[in-house]
Amino acid sequence: MDSPPAARGPQTITIRAVDTTQRPDSVTSKVRVLFFGTSLTAGLGLDPSQAFPVLVGQKAAADGLPITAVNAGLSGETSAGALRRIDWALGQGGPFDIVVLETGGNDALRALDPTALESNLRAIVEHIKKDQPRAKIVLATMEAPPNLGARYTAQFRGAYKSVAKSEGLTLMPFLLDRVAGKAELNQDDGVHPNVAGEKIVADNVWRSLKPVVQSVLK
Repeated sequence: MDSPPAARGPQTITIRAVDTTQRPDSVTSKVRVLFFGTSLTAGLGLDPSQAFPVLVGQKAAADGLPITAVNAGLSGETSAGALRRIDWALGQGGPFDIVVLETGGNDALRALDPTALESNLRAIVEHIKKDQPRAKIVLATMEAPPNLGARYTAQFRGAYKSVAKSEGLTLMPFLLDRVAGKAELNQDDGVHPNVAGEKIVADNVWRSLKPVVQSVLK
């Protein structure tokens, strides 16, 4: 496998394809889902089997909608880095029926310009549509820390809403809803979910992803 152009220095990358067909007599997975994101997608600090793409795959199988989940999470990546890496990621196990896009959290932690975030999101979506025009895109909303001020947080949140609306994407509510800010659901860094928190994140993701998987199978 070729090395991704952004995987340098202390960053870590994981590319794993997990077929959630769990039994010989179960329905064969017909839906390939690329989870493209940051350390939140990669499951930093957790066993790979505990990362939310795997947990979402288990939920899909339990609902009779088995998927093949490809985890392309990269720690420390900003939306600009995601733009540089998206073409490489799309070549890892595709073509994909669905792309779940999670990026921007590291932009917020660095207080980067929300206008640049919106521009990068649009460009990433453009690359996905050009490379795999049949793929449906689910955009996960990220939130900026409140200490950055009401104006910044509103602009940051608005970037996701604007791109999703204009590009016809499925907009997932805040990825870390019911988890962010709760010490008992996060690792010691206060940013990445622990095992219990990751299960809630998986619930959040599957709530938005399930109808998209169903639409692919129609």
